Amino acid sequence: MQFTQGLHRAVQQQPDAIATVCKDRRHSFRELRDRVAKLAGGLRSLGIERGTRVCILSLNSDRYLESYLALAWLGAVVNPANFRWSAPEVIYSMNDSDSIALIVDDQFAPMIDAIRAGTPGLREVIFSGDGVTPAGCHSFEALLASSEPVADADVGGDELFGVFYTGGTTGKPKGVMLSHLNVCSSALNLLAEGALPEGAIGLHAAPMFHLADMMLITCLLLRGGRHVMLPVFRPDLVLDVLEAEKISDLLLVPAMLQAVVDFPGTKGRDLGSVKRIMYGASPASEALLDRTQAALPGASLMQVYGMTEMSAVMTALPSSEHAIETRTGNRLRSGGRASYHVQVRIVDEQDGELPRGQVGEIIARGPNVMIGYLNKPEATAEALKNGWMHTGDMGYMDEAGYVFIVDRLKDMIISGGENIYSVEVENAVSKHPAVAAVAVIGIPCTEMGEKVHATVVLKPGASLTQEALYAHCKTLIAGYKCPRSLEVREALPVSGAGKVLKTELRKPFWEGQSRGVG
Repeated sequence: MQFTQGLHRAVQQQPDAIATVCKDRRHSFRELRDRVAKLAGGLRSLGIERGTRVCILSLNSDRYLESYLALAWLGAVVNPANFRWSAPEVIYSMNDSDSIALIVDDQFAPMIDAIRAGTPGLREVIFSGDGVTPAGCHSFEALLASSEPVADADVGGDELFGVFYTGGTTGKPKGVMLSHLNVCSSALNLLAEGALPEGAIGLHAAPMFHLADMMLITCLLLRGGRHVMLPVFRPDLVLDVLEAEKISDLLLVPAMLQAVVDFPGTKGRDLGSVKRIMYGASPASEALLDRTQAALPGASLMQVYGMTEMSAVMTALPSSEHAIETRTGNRLRSGGRASYHVQVRIVDEQDGELPRGQVGEIIARGPNVMIGYLNKPEATAEALKNGWMHTGDMGYMDEAGYVFIVDRLKDMIISGGENIYSVEVENAVSKHPAVAAVAVIGIPCTEMGEKVHATVVLKPGASLTQEALYAHCKTLIAGYKCPRSLEVREALPVSGAGKVLKTELRKPFWEGQSRGVG
């Protein structure tokens, strides 16, 4: 398989159908194919060829998709930079991946000089924005217009497609090497799970540098669906686009889902076109899922659990387990069952498979497992022991194969010798009527080693005390698991992928301690 084959299929079957919508620009699949072939020709004239690494630093746009496709067309390798990174972090990823070219838009043009200064291997900068092209850069549109199209190099299979850097919340980010087969196998699996049927119109509201949205990109390409790009996530802008473009399919991380569902302007909007919502990247509380179904009653929900190293897909929880009338037991709290293309196990510290119901590390293998971490053979060997990806997530599997993620290995709280899983506490806290969002961490405690601390975002006009929260939680979970301290914030710190940065929440509590939690 190759990343470009969905585009070829769409041109063959529906060349005049709308492929991309971004601002006032609309392109058919035929036009998209022609632009990609010309852009590939222009990039090749700049010395970009098979195996060359190219960084993209940009907000979501149609040109981002065209860049992905043109680089794959040449057999080059993409390095999509997290747009929340500082210049030194972008520079690290470019030097680590040996990126010789940078595609950058208006938003990040001010970083060009700093990036040039820090990346001795950088040879070319392509400006993909709408403003004036900065000095020393190539205009994306001018390069495309002045270039002759080139044929697709038909690079695919196990060849390297991209280097996707993990969040880097502890230490330097790791470059996850993914092949064409890795990415396409996960996307095909999602289509088999029922995602994105014919005629789908998908909204790119999650960042396009992230593997979650890469799954939406690849699924829409393979299905021949329409890509609608939203440069930045903002709940009011999402609602505007949902109405204007009659979006049928959404992929959102829970923090984004919560922002849309709880936005004051959601009620009264015409959102009947939305038929499917995929969510993942972090846990979503039952309370949030119930609010989502109330706000978007015509939409079915599907959870996808995975990680960058697994090309984003390991398990899926179908819509039948989300609908109130068809839910089974507590399976809404699970991450679903192993998807069609992977095997999943729960193992002990010696990699022995554990009986159903026992908590251990979640491991998985399949055609979507990464090639490895770039320039990090020891980390690769540790993660891919015996060919299985060791996720670092703790969980258990029930008798029907549903996987319940109870915590990250590093997020487990040990208080008075008891293991406390933050996800369980977060589920309890989120059911308080005043709470919009929550993150639970362990903080130092002289007597108990650690104690449970909750950081919450309140709903507009609501108030909450620690005593009231403790009393609420004690009706749902054991007393030793209940929060012993509370912090109220306007927002939780999140990564560019929408994951809550618990390292930032822990930092002020653990600095200066004899031991710490990363």
